[in-house]
Amino acid sequence: MPESKVSARLSPADREAVMQAITTIKEKLPFLVDLSTEERKSLPKLGDKSRAFVSKALEIAAQNPDFLPRSFDLDEMRRDIELFEALYPILLSLTQLQELVDDTSVAVGSEAYAAGLLVYNYAKASGKGAGLETMVDDLGRRFARKTKKVQPQAL
Repeated sequence: MPESKVSARLSPADREAVMQAITTIKEKLPFLVDLSTEERKSLPKLGDKSRAFVSKALEIAAQNPDFLPRSFDLDEMRRDIELFEALYPILLSLTQLQELVDDTSVAVGSEAYAAGLLVYNYAKASGKGAGLETMVDDLGRRFARKTKKVQPQAL
């Protein structure tokens, strides 16, 4: 069998504790929004380069509020910036965690699939006469190619 990158178990209790921790995170962040793909694409993004711009704009607005229209909510801008700054380290941590969970899932899935292929190949090679033919055929359906139906050509 190929080298195993991950050899671990996740107990039902630990899985439940992780799921509860995720629920707690969601409860602590009740203001989270779910954007559609179109909304996400249409919004201007506040990235690393734009953070300094936004901070300077806030400073200018705070020091010179007279040129802003009355409808401009400087306190709301300040709250948005503060929330963004508070969420940023959480976003980085969750992104890293998500990548680790994803990579681990891919690795163990690959290991499980490789092991399944070995079982299938061993059963095909050595299982004849051992009553495994039906099970080998069943496993082999995974690799069966579907024939394309030829469409009659219109005249």
